[in-house]
Amino acid sequence: MATDLEVLGQTIKRAQYRNHRAMDAALREIGVSLVQWDALRAIDRMPGASGHELAVTTFQSDQAFGTLAGRLEERGLIRRSSGRGRRVEHVLTDAGVRALTEGRQLARETLEDLFAPLGEAQRRELLRTLRNLTEEP
Repeated sequence: MATDLEVLGQTIKRAQYRNHRAMDAALREIGVSLVQWDALRAIDRMPGASGHELAVTTFQSDQAFGTLAGRLEERGLIRRSSGRGRRVEHVLTDAGVRALTEGRQLARETLEDLFAPLGEAQRRELLRTLRNLTEEP
């Protein structure tokens, strides 16, 4: 019998929703949302990146990322500066680095709980399978 692809898609979405809710709740402890923390992670991985590059990396529109970056800058977590042409570059501040570090510890604990039902071999296989679905051909 063939796998019901609609059920498969909904199950992936349900797992992602569960991950998002758990991470958001954990990160609230340090005063950031998952979306904000994800932006901090992207800026950390790509210091000096443009808003467009960061929007693509964080699955947001340019406008949405610009609004988010403005809030992060107001909170002192990032600094934006003019680059070449109209480019605006982004870097973490010391406060942003602290939030990212604290968030990583909370994320590690939360993800351990989320993936506890799976053994290490199942986790590796799930990661391999999801990469097969999401990596560019």
